[in-house]
Order: sequence, then C-alpha cells, then structure tokens
Amino acid sequence: MALTLKFYEDKAQSLVDQYTITEEQLRYTKSPKDSIELAKEDDSRHAVLAFDGDKLVTFFVLHEKEGVKPYSSNERALLIRSFSTDYHEQGKGYAKAALQMLPDFVRLHFPLMNELVLGVNVPNITAQALYIKCGFVDEGKQATGLGEELKVMSYYIKDVEI
Repeated sequence: MALTLKFYEDKAQSLVDQYTITEEQLRYTKSPKDSIELAKEDDSRHAVLAFDGDKLVTFFVLHEKEGVKPYSSNERALLIRSFSTDYHEQGKGYAKAALQMLPDFVRLHFPLMNELVLGVNVPNITAQALYIKCGFVDEGKQATGLGEELKVMSYYIKDVEI
C-alpha cells in the first residue's frame, strides 16, 4: 500500500464519480460528491482524498473555524467530517492508514492546528474502535449530527521533536 493524501482538485472528479458509497454508509456520513460541493462553497472546508497509487480509496473533509464549534472550543482544532472508504476497498486498512498519516498532513498544511476532532454516531461501534486504535480519545463529550447522537473524539497533535 502506497497511500497518499491530497486535497481535492477538479481533475479528480471522475474518480469521485466512480467512488462507491452504500446506503448503510450514508446513514453515518455524507457522500464525497455532496461534501465536495459544500467545500466549493465554503473555504473553511477542505476535501481530502486518499489514494493507493492512482486509485481513490478513502475520502474526508477537514473543516476549520465555525465547523469545529459544536465539537470543540479549541480554535486550533480541525473537524474531520464525511469520512468514508470506498465500499469496494473496505477492510484493506485504508481508513486506518489515512488516519495515521493525517497528523503529518495537518502539520504540513495547517501548522497552527493542534487537535483533530470528529463526531462518530453512537451506534457505529466499528468506527469508534478504529478511531481509538488510531489514537483518538473519547472524553465523554456528545453532539448531535444528522439527527443522531454523536460521540465526540479528539486526537491531539504533538509538535514534532527536532
């Protein structure tokens, strides 16, 4: 696996169009197409694509500023939203690899940010377990999203030791 994280560019639209997301996945997340449309209208949303070679395998949005407020009072936090893995690529470790690469990606592109925060649906135990494996912590905070209770989880980005 040679995973790379890249910001969305229009030239990747055909890959986004081929991305498979199921109704079950859509119960917990927005589709990449919908998320990209929102990002095009809001410069505080940054669509990120995870590629294995030239194959789009995972998608998410990093949302700063106002988007973070329902989840964290930290002005240096980024909200991860609309996280998904292409249905045909699930179970291959792509989501875990993307999450493990994310702190370095954030240090590079958002050097002032020191926290990643996300809301995961309470019934979505599989996703919660993944986030915990990747270093996210549940500090007992909750929020509401898409009409369901969300567990708020955080990952604290440490400064790089020089």
